[in-house]
Amino acid sequence: MPELITPILGLVGLAFAFLILRNIVSRDGGEGVVANIAEKIHRGAMVFMKREFRLISYFAIVIGLAIFMFQDQSFAKPQAFAFFLGCLASSASGFIGMYTATKANVRTALAAKNKGAAEALTVAFFGGSVMGLTVASMGLIGLGGLFAYFNSDPIHLAEILEGFAMGASLVALFYRVGGGIFTKAADVGADLVGKVEAGIPEDDPRNPGVIADNVGDNVGDVAGMGSDIFESYCGAQIATIAIGASLGARLAESSTGVAADMIAKLGATEDPSILLQLPLILTTVGLICSILGIFLVRTLSDKDPAKALRYGTIGSAILFVIATFLTSSSLGLSSNVAFSVLAGAVGGIIIGLVTEHYTGGAPVREIARQGETGVATLMICGLGVGLKSVVIPMLTIAATIFISYEFSGLYGVGLAAVGMLGTVGITMAIDAYGPVADNAGGIAEMAKMGPETRTITDGLDAVGNTTAAIGKGFAIGAAGLAALALITAFIQKTQISLDLADPDSLRLFFVGLMIGGAVPFLNGAITMNAVGEAAFEMITEIRRQFREIPGLLEGKAEPETDKCIDIATAAATRRMIGPALLAVGTPLVVGFGFEFIGAEGTQSGAKALAGTLCGALLGCVLLALMMSNAGGAWDNAKKYVEEGNHGGKGSDTHTATVVGDTVGDPLKDTSGPSMNIVINVMAIVSLVIAGLL
Repeated sequence: MPELITPILGLVGLAFAFLILRNIVSRDGGEGVVANIAEKIHRGAMVFMKREFRLISYFAIVIGLAIFMFQDQSFAKPQAFAFFLGCLASSASGFIGMYTATKANVRTALAAKNKGAAEALTVAFFGGSVMGLTVASMGLIGLGGLFAYFNSDPIHLAEILEGFAMGASLVALFYRVGGGIFTKAADVGADLVGKVEAGIPEDDPRNPGVIADNVGDNVGDVAGMGSDIFESYCGAQIATIAIGASLGARLAESSTGVAADMIAKLGATEDPSILLQLPLILTTVGLICSILGIFLVRTLSDKDPAKALRYGTIGSAILFVIATFLTSSSLGLSSNVAFSVLAGAVGGIIIGLVTEHYTGGAPVREIARQGETGVATLMICGLGVGLKSVVIPMLTIAATIFISYEFSGLYGVGLAAVGMLGTVGITMAIDAYGPVADNAGGIAEMAKMGPETRTITDGLDAVGNTTAAIGKGFAIGAAGLAALALITAFIQKTQISLDLADPDSLRLFFVGLMIGGAVPFLNGAITMNAVGEAAFEMITEIRRQFREIPGLLEGKAEPETDKCIDIATAAATRRMIGPALLAVGTPLVVGFGFEFIGAEGTQSGAKALAGTLCGALLGCVLLALMMSNAGGAWDNAKKYVEEGNHGGKGSDTHTATVVGDTVGDPLKDTSGPSMNIVINVMAIVSLVIAGLL
């Protein structure tokens, strides 16, 4: 059966991931002090994952039972099954990625010490590749398997797959937001007390918060980012399938009209059902292109690391676009399909390059220069950079939407999201490479491997900072397009008419728009406060240990690192419940609330909820870009000064940049990334309840 090709190739991709993992684990893992440090990081990461999984399980059981019990439709049972499968697939992706990263970090440090920069890059990148391939493969196995099993019921296929997306979104919400709170509580505490107050270097083993900080790099930027991308990856495909199903249903009602014209434009007149399978076919091709890109990076790893990673990413995207044109032609589809995918792929590259400029180019050097006159001017400059960095990505997203719609209508918007996420295997690999390289530098410092090793790991880390910033920009753009596709599917499914000439529709839409616009700001406040409160606890604990443990600052005693890990884990699991309730609860309250108070038959709930989703989408994308880019720019400005510019380490400028980095940390790693999750969770919850409005 052709439908089985997607899950089978997903299994092949997973096999590649495990072969790479086996290669990593077979390398020298060190002994003595080095092995002990690596084990502490690995154990701390596993503690976080277990607690998060337990908390997720409680929410998943409640939501899964609600899907099963409170929907009268015939597809409620398979949709609930798909929901649990989505939870498991996303959780497994995060666990595998986290496990690999905490094994690759120490081996990267040892490769840098014993074999040089090229081998260290290979190990770090292979560590990230396991995460990338796992995300892509688990998505294909889950969605492809469900598609193959339930495609005999095309009427309800999209609804069943929506359950899978909702499960993935729930896990992403917990891993991304919880991981962000963990990592920034540890990072802020370790930096402020260690670097500013105690005057000891970053990653100094005397600092009780350093191990927690290294754990945080993994839980936030590996498990968190992986689940974030997994959610968007699945959401984009499911939204496109839902739009295709809507076109097919409308064609069945009438052989003429808008739906018939659009299907003809796509070249699917003979077999409209191909529009349901097309997103899975394209992402399957994208996985193959990602694997080829990973081998390209490996081939070029003995040269410039930054160029090797860039060539691998862009090379995969080019291969994917070429393969898309060939695939659409072989399926008898119009080239309009491929041009819509091309628009998304190009849009993703542009957003990544713009993010690289604002977080690693001239704006960063200007922020560092402003630090010569103090914290105030540095903060003002960083905020200006963050605000300016929003413009081109937003225009790019707008252009992507316009172009893709021109070629393929609303279905094309979904295809553009698929195009942006098609090569997620290598995109996620390059992003996950960053925390592995960062951890390797920390382990090299704590294990006193020498300045030569640290020079190599610092070089890899510098590239990793840029790739992480690019990854965040890409994730925001992808989440925005995926959410838009889901919102489009929601409007199609409810068949509401947003006629702004109708006063009642206008009123409901704009009331919803205002409510939705407020959600990202409330989410930002909750997550920022969560980091602040958790960091307060962390700072208090680190100060206590410096004060009460004799000989700690002199290096004659061991810090109590487990207490810091426990504080960060407890803070993450406790304080991320608020954002979870906000994201899941807003669509339910707005949709059913307005449906209850509105006149019968007016679809008041659906119209108000459409406005809420549009307002939340715009607010989330704007805030996410501004927060992530400002935070990334402050972070790299600090590193630029630490390289010896504008007075170097220990100068007043350095102190100013450390403060800027501390403020920027929760922006770029907690509040900013959480916006991706919030809008996608709101969109998929809305799509699931659309049939009840």
